[in-house]
Amino acid sequence: MIDQGLQTDPPAIERPRMDADIVCVGFGPATAGFLATLSKQLTNADGTPVVESAVMPGMPPQVLCYERADDIGFGVSGVVTKARALRESFPELNPADIPMAAPVTDEKVLYLLDPVGASRRSKLLQLADAGIRAFKFALPVENDALNLPWTPAFLHKHGGMVLSMGQFMQWVGAQVQSTGTVQIWPGTPVKEVLIEGANHVGQACQPAGSPDFPVRSSDRATGKSPEPADKNVCPTSKVLGVRLLDQGVSKSGAPGDGFTPGMDIHAALTVVGDGPVGLIGQQLDEHFGLPPEHHIRDWAVGMKFVVDLPEDTPLKPGTVLHTFGYPEPEIFGFLYVHPDRVASLGIFVPSWFDSPVRTTYRYLQHWMLHPYLWRYLKGGKLRSWGAKTLGESGRRGEPHLVGDGYARIGEGSGSTNVLTGSGVDEAWATGAQLAEAVLELLKAKKPFTKENLEATYVARRRASWVEQEARVAEKSRDGFQRGVVTGMIGMALAGLSGGRLALPGKPLRPWERIPSLEEYYRGRIPADEVRKIRDECYARGVSAHAALMERAGWPAIPYDGQLLVSHQDALLLGGKVQAPPGYADHVAFVFPNQCQQCGTKLCVEVCSGQAITPGENGVPNFDREKCIHCGACLWNCATASPENPERMAVAFRAGTGGLHSAEN
Repeated sequence: MIDQGLQTDPPAIERPRMDADIVCVGFGPATAGFLATLSKQLTNADGTPVVESAVMPGMPPQVLCYERADDIGFGVSGVVTKARALRESFPELNPADIPMAAPVTDEKVLYLLDPVGASRRSKLLQLADAGIRAFKFALPVENDALNLPWTPAFLHKHGGMVLSMGQFMQWVGAQVQSTGTVQIWPGTPVKEVLIEGANHVGQACQPAGSPDFPVRSSDRATGKSPEPADKNVCPTSKVLGVRLLDQGVSKSGAPGDGFTPGMDIHAALTVVGDGPVGLIGQQLDEHFGLPPEHHIRDWAVGMKFVVDLPEDTPLKPGTVLHTFGYPEPEIFGFLYVHPDRVASLGIFVPSWFDSPVRTTYRYLQHWMLHPYLWRYLKGGKLRSWGAKTLGESGRRGEPHLVGDGYARIGEGSGSTNVLTGSGVDEAWATGAQLAEAVLELLKAKKPFTKENLEATYVARRRASWVEQEARVAEKSRDGFQRGVVTGMIGMALAGLSGGRLALPGKPLRPWERIPSLEEYYRGRIPADEVRKIRDECYARGVSAHAALMERAGWPAIPYDGQLLVSHQDALLLGGKVQAPPGYADHVAFVFPNQCQQCGTKLCVEVCSGQAITPGENGVPNFDREKCIHCGACLWNCATASPENPERMAVAFRAGTGGLHSAEN
């Protein structure tokens, strides 16, 4: 029997209820754009409401926002943005007013050669590398890096700014809350969405446009590849609000002595801006499905360090470096310089990097040690670090944006531009567009129905630059399904042709791409030795990527105790990870039979905080005291969920805690 590991409600629990006009899930750039735009227009100059609340007559609409993280400034992202939407919301915006912000002053795109000879490069790339080295006297090559003499304009952020996401969100939060019209509640995770006529999300109908989801119940206990179920159209369902997470429970969710049931928040409109791995977004996708031909199959995990640069650094505030080609050709990197010798730097490891040991932390350290970068970083010191999942499907992963009682904004709504690698400004724009639509409907005294939201919010979004540029970018990444070179060519074609041209490629589900450890290291490490290394590491309760990479030719990391530190030391020096007691675990391995049969354990290898480790009988352990809520485990799994082939066999649910750093 499969242990579903579900956080089920105790029987006959009477839950407290609160009514609001609007409830928001997640306080990221999209919700910040929504609240910044909305809050300034809910009252007149004399303090009287522009429109009255339906739940508190005589007052402005009651707007609540619930954020999982323990502070509104604990978001993680390396940000360089053109800031078009931000400046529309704040026309007098001065980067000097925001801590760690700076205008972009210098920008380079660099192709990094392999200085150690361990990178897995195709024959074509090896030939290109040899040619670059042979003619480096005539090319802008410096310290094993080619400074691209020309790059398309769509890749650049001239006129924009570099930001610290944490500092920016604190600044925006202060602007929003100073209006007195919005309440933001950090440290308050939302457990589930309330849908009229559905006791629990997941018991609802079969989604439209998803012929292979859900599977027949007879397939659930077998672990075999799911078979398509009959396609039915989901009837109209109204979103009534959200339910907050239960407190005073065990790790499995069982009520304890101090059990406090999560409150039900009912609202006329539920605004969902909880990001690419947000639970409420997942639940809405399961209930309503995705539009025809849409899917969420492309992901990346981004890991970053915030560092103090050496005192004699030549890098000026506003310097932006984009890299590709190393430590593996599929990995992209960035370095953004803030004022006061502080820099954000990191890498993006995508789902189409077909590796069963795609560790972001170890690869980030090898990236930092590249000669071009290390000359700037040597002698620096780690301030903080973090990681997050990025939704790389872009507009192709766009869900149903609206329905009766709800609207979706931001990255989880498919707003990220996968051609330019830009997401913050686009997310903010979608939130601002929804706010204008909400104000229009409130003033007209029209309900938040699907029809009305489509005529206001969706219409604004479709007519905006966000939509126009998303359509250009929609197929720009398809070439990467066939290799890095074809991917770069495909991006150039899409960008230069305005989206009319692109190289074809079929995005696979992430679990379909993962080779076994033996297959991946074939020709480098004998299969018996691969298994021996893996088994020895797992017997010690540690991941195997470090030992396997060093055996395959990657040098050991020369730890210096300041910037190059072990993964565990990073948790102590720069991670500041906390997890309050009394909540259920938010990561669960709900199909243990599949975990036992999995020889890859990619969830262990990729875990950003080493919160997932090898466990007994092949089922991984989870320690939420180390989890930074990056969500990488949700899509870095080598097996499909028996209940949905578009999902992997790891459950990533509502939870508290995570990183405590406002510099990320």
